[in-house]
Amino acid sequence: MKKIIFYSYLKCSTCRKAAKWLKSKDFEFELHDIVKEPPLVDYLNVALDQYSDDKKKIFNTRGNAFRSINIDIYSLSREEIIQLLLSDGKLIKRPFLFYEKKVILGFNEIEYAKQFM
Repeated sequence: MKKIIFYSYLKCSTCRKAAKWLKSKDFEFELHDIVKEPPLVDYLNVALDQYSDDKKKIFNTRGNAFRSINIDIYSLSREEIIQLLLSDGKLIKRPFLFYEKKVILGFNEIEYAKQFM
């Protein structure tokens, strides 16, 4: 089985639900603290390619970090978006999973079942 790279925030209940779901299905994953260690640039590029129709989906738009920056995401270049995301892991939609050359954002049990089963 291919490895799941799992970026999570300890205080995030959605991240905990996702981890619990993966464990309940006996999936192994490599856990990273998204704040201390944001996703690799390569993974962010995959996310930007995957969500090229709406780059805002990569952002945690409900979080205080996002609301405090007050930036029009659509006016930023790819490099500026990556630098912004790397500057604060709390800006990134979580959980952020990298699996089989694609990114899975957030937690939706049905979506996880489709991706991993």
